[in-house]
Amino acid sequence: MRRFAELLDRLVLTPSRNAKLKLLSDYFRSTPDPDRGIALAAITGDLDIPGVKPAMLRALVMERMDAVLFAYSYDYVGDLAETVSLVWPAAPDVERRNSELSLSDAVEALLNAGRVQGPAVFAGLLDRLEASSRFALIKLVTGGMRIGVSARMAKQALADVGQVDVSEIEELWHGLDAPYEELFAWLEGRVEKPVAAAYALFRPVMLSNAVAEGDLEKLEPADYAAEWKWDGIRVQTVAEGGVVRLYSRTGDDISGAFPDLMEAIEFDAAIDGELLVGVAGQHTGTFSDLQQRLNRKTVSAKMREKFPVFVRCYDLLQVGGEDLRPLPFRERRQRLEAFAAGLPSERFDLSPFVAFEGWQELEEKRCNPPHPIIEGVMLKRWDSAYVPGRPKGPWFKWKRDPHTVDAVLMYAQRGHGKRSSFYSDYTFGVWTGPEEKPELVPVGKAYFGFTDEELRQIDKFVRDNTVERFGPVRSVRADTTHGLVLEIAFEGLNRSQRHKSGVAMRFPRISRLRWDKPAAEADRLETLQAMLD
Repeated sequence: MRRFAELLDRLVLTPSRNAKLKLLSDYFRSTPDPDRGIALAAITGDLDIPGVKPAMLRALVMERMDAVLFAYSYDYVGDLAETVSLVWPAAPDVERRNSELSLSDAVEALLNAGRVQGPAVFAGLLDRLEASSRFALIKLVTGGMRIGVSARMAKQALADVGQVDVSEIEELWHGLDAPYEELFAWLEGRVEKPVAAAYALFRPVMLSNAVAEGDLEKLEPADYAAEWKWDGIRVQTVAEGGVVRLYSRTGDDISGAFPDLMEAIEFDAAIDGELLVGVAGQHTGTFSDLQQRLNRKTVSAKMREKFPVFVRCYDLLQVGGEDLRPLPFRERRQRLEAFAAGLPSERFDLSPFVAFEGWQELEEKRCNPPHPIIEGVMLKRWDSAYVPGRPKGPWFKWKRDPHTVDAVLMYAQRGHGKRSSFYSDYTFGVWTGPEEKPELVPVGKAYFGFTDEELRQIDKFVRDNTVERFGPVRSVRADTTHGLVLEIAFEGLNRSQRHKSGVAMRFPRISRLRWDKPAAEADRLETLQAMLD
């Protein structure tokens, strides 16, 4: 258990991606089975211990300390797992007992306990551990690691262990189960590569590079096809041997949130496309609409009726047992057009090409797309094979320039992990109401786009200008004579009934700190409403 705790501590404090990869690969090489496989499942989000939930954890700690004292501690620390791990009373012989507990022993005990005995067993385990190991166990069983490691990064670390391409691991992943002993045996050269025996497995996606200044001058327009870049989520729809799955671009199985789409799949193929809300060929909803369907364990009939989904098809990767990925895009597209003609028309449609003769013509169309849900264009070489990863040259994304507004900082909330000591999540607003007596209305929230030094500057401003406190949230002085103006970049706007302002920003981030600009000169809500219109 202590080794896993040390891994989490070092990952949280390590900003470099390459350094994180080395920490992970070293851990996988040096840790025996099944502990390393359980750690891998926890990091990739594939470990589920139903008997332990955050609410239960709160109840347990309240039995051991004063509720007000815990609330103050939680407010200061900013992370539930870290707070509990620090305030939990340790047993006298905790060092000896901690050294005797393995990761697999802890997980096995919790899985065997179930929901009824889970709280007592979990409390007993916390009694046996010192603070850092308690933190690791809590993160392990409640999820939400917040250690700056994605499932993709963990798989890349595995690839580094075995000196294989990460796409080989991704194609096997959904046919494997924790603690992945067969996978580790293959990576260490002790057995042959596992056979992908499961049906409807994920195919690693091909990604594009953003168009940079000077790129188009080196490219011949006739070599590329152009498609609209739609503002949904990239998905892979796979059906094989009666098994149907919908994967996100990172290989997460999201089928459970979209049963209406799954019911309409009666083919044997793998399709690369964009998941959108609406009815194919009739109506395409906003990303805000799509968010109503994301990350749901159950979907009501009312929700399915109000926010139906469909897939806009980009590419055909496999049909039956035939792998089409080595074929040039032109040929795959022809196969896709013929295949899509036989799909349910309300659930699948074909991504249309954008006709153009030269880059100037395409730029004009990029800046003035025919639909508000389009965020740019995609360029694909006619002769390109479908290659996992982000190869340079075959595919480009040419997004519309982001919108910007000047907004005023209104609220700040403590961050998590290495940011738990800083106010790093910011709510900002714009002016509304009469010119002689304006008021701020929140229009968005952002927690990135600034440097570490700028974070320290904003944090100091928040602490020096706090007017009210609400748990881990501070209200910051913001009026026409005083306030911090933030230049906010965002991809688009949607109408929203949930927000007082009536608008919701798409991908907001802080692009500049406007220390030079008076708060009174920040933008007004009418500016955003005009963008909607």
